[in-house]
Amino acid sequence: MEMDTNSGNVARLTREPLHDSFGRFIRNVRISVTDRCNFRCVYCMPAEGLEWLKREQILSFEEIERLTRLLVSMGVNQVRLTGGEPLVRKDLPLLISRLSKIEGLKSLSLTTNGVLLKDMAKDLAEAGLTRINVSCDSLIRDKFHQITRRDDLQRVLQGLEELEKYPTITPIKVNAVAMRGFTEEEVVPFALLARRKPYSIRFIEFMPLDADQLWDREMVLTGDELKAIIERDVGKLVEIPSDDPAETATKYRFWDGKGELGFINPVSHPFCRNCDRIRMTAEGKMLTCLFGHIETDLKAVLRSGASDEVLAETIRRAVLQKELKHFINDGEAFKRTKRNMSQIGG
Repeated sequence: MEMDTNSGNVARLTREPLHDSFGRFIRNVRISVTDRCNFRCVYCMPAEGLEWLKREQILSFEEIERLTRLLVSMGVNQVRLTGGEPLVRKDLPLLISRLSKIEGLKSLSLTTNGVLLKDMAKDLAEAGLTRINVSCDSLIRDKFHQITRRDDLQRVLQGLEELEKYPTITPIKVNAVAMRGFTEEEVVPFALLARRKPYSIRFIEFMPLDADQLWDREMVLTGDELKAIIERDVGKLVEIPSDDPAETATKYRFWDGKGELGFINPVSHPFCRNCDRIRMTAEGKMLTCLFGHIETDLKAVLRSGASDEVLAETIRRAVLQKELKHFINDGEAFKRTKRNMSQIGG
């Protein structure tokens, strides 16, 4: 009888849907595979870069696969690989191939700056990648260089065009961080890009994750302002209904159905109430909020020889501490995270 009881407890720990103390079910995990990056974006890291983690400090492919399998058994069905820049991680398509075979995983995506895509798109598609987000904050060469500190706009655009050859990776999302005084002249060109290319263009409000901690609310160019510019200068937008309450973007098509845009508004219109995400840093620290201060060291549990039951219980305890919201709009109640975006995972 004792064996049966233990067996039932194991099943509960590893199979019961993962949820937080507010009743939100966790369906989405973002896993950073490296803290390294070949860009130096001003809102992400200092110009001189950071002190990178050593290889033995970051999770191995085997550890990432084990964690992913366990999380999927607990109800997670969407995985996004992030960084740093994930494509600088050696043999990344091998990891994608392994994860794509996990039963129950519905979406396997990647966030990238796109500079290596021209050479890697084919391998990513063949490995089983299903979705992709390409970060590109400017379509103007000088401004692209200003924000990334790299003169690589043409390589990113070439990578996007290469992706178009592989229809199993869909949609192709192009993400632009919107900053007042920088993005206004980019809005219409990005909207027109959505009209002529099979890309979903998404504007993300500037968040307080910049390396130099210069963020100020006045620098936030809101989604409502962006939408107004597009409707004034390009044409009317029609909202695309979503049946996913945890969707982060409010999506639109143009009046004639040609072209898709999205607005991710975590500052002006927070979507914390339906948040279903957790994050894993490259060195195996789990965060339950992008702006969270509580980190759970899953790498230590993995490398201690712990069973899946112990690992699952550790994850459940951490998720029960998931914050209700991010507090960006709450004055002194908001405490900036000590990490920047590249260290957390985009």
